[in-house]
Amino acid sequence: MASRINIKNKRAFFDYEIIEKYVAGIQLAGTEIKSIRAGKAGLVDSFCYFSRGELWVKGINIAEYFYGTYNNHKPARERKLLLQKKELKKLLRKTKETGLTIIPLRLFINERGFAKLQIGLAKGKKKYDKRESLKQKDAKRDMDRAKKVF
Repeated sequence: MASRINIKNKRAFFDYEIIEKYVAGIQLAGTEIKSIRAGKAGLVDSFCYFSRGELWVKGINIAEYFYGTYNNHKPARERKLLLQKKELKKLLRKTKETGLTIIPLRLFINERGFAKLQIGLAKGKKKYDKRESLKQKDAKRDMDRAKKVF
């Protein structure tokens, strides 16, 4: 049974050009996974960074679990991402290049019930690229409207 939890970072696709995508596991506390399953998480303004050879994500806001007691987690703590060593080395090498960064794209629950974070190796867009994206989006919307009329 596939889960319906699919929390997207829409801002990432507007601000960045995604070069490569990876799916990483995320190390969570007990009440964090319960909050994610309830859909209480946000990826806005989150980013990934390397510390001592490990990949961490900062800025993911997972709301406190409503039924959690004193064992509840901190909503905006840093969380470790779980990737294979080969992927970590490749990402570290690529981020040392100028202008590349790692950003979270989507938080979801896989078929086995584990929380996964889709991350992307991205390059920031310039202002004129963002305007071009908006023009394409408007043109697509207009074409879709025209199809519905006929």
